[in-house]
Amino acid sequence: MHRQTRIMVVEDDPNVSTVLTARLESLDYLVCGTAETGLEAISGVYRNNPDLVTMDILLKGEMNGIEAAAKIAEGSDVPIIYMTCLSDQQVFKRALGTHPYGYIIKPYDINELRSAIEIAVVKYNASKEQKILITQLQKALQEVKTLSGLLPICASCKKIRKDDSTWQAIEDYITCHSNADFTHGICPECAHRLYPELYRHKG
Repeated sequence: MHRQTRIMVVEDDPNVSTVLTARLESLDYLVCGTAETGLEAISGVYRNNPDLVTMDILLKGEMNGIEAAAKIAEGSDVPIIYMTCLSDQQVFKRALGTHPYGYIIKPYDINELRSAIEIAVVKYNASKEQKILITQLQKALQEVKTLSGLLPICASCKKIRKDDSTWQAIEDYITCHSNADFTHGICPECAHRLYPELYRHKG
């Protein structure tokens, strides 16, 4: 069964919020909560656990939407799309500082709204998968055994002296301290020395 994307609407005008909610529901999204102030937006994210937030910049109270988004980002990675009538470049630059997943200027087209949401969801899921892969890679790298430093080796039998002063065959030591393994063969020099009769009549 298809899971609806849960969206929280942050909008200071109740009429605009109602219209936006209706449009989102017509696009088969689930509006899981609304907020009119920055504080309501922050608490609403933790209470409703939305998949995405549409954030108006001009909100009721002392906190605007950019400040609310910054506070939300301190404890949640929920993607945020700004929806605002403000087209001022300074406001836009401040909004970019919170790393939003979209920025829509009102009035907007419903297809523009749907495209922005779908792109935000895809980008968020891709970012989440990337973080998981990075975590797995870091864990794998931590588990890789490596050899470093000076190894005390017998000049005659080539055994390695361990920390407890006992001696271990070099292939056993390397196998225990790295992910390397061994396969055995005989080099030409040793073959001539060990089996001279096989090479006596060869040129």
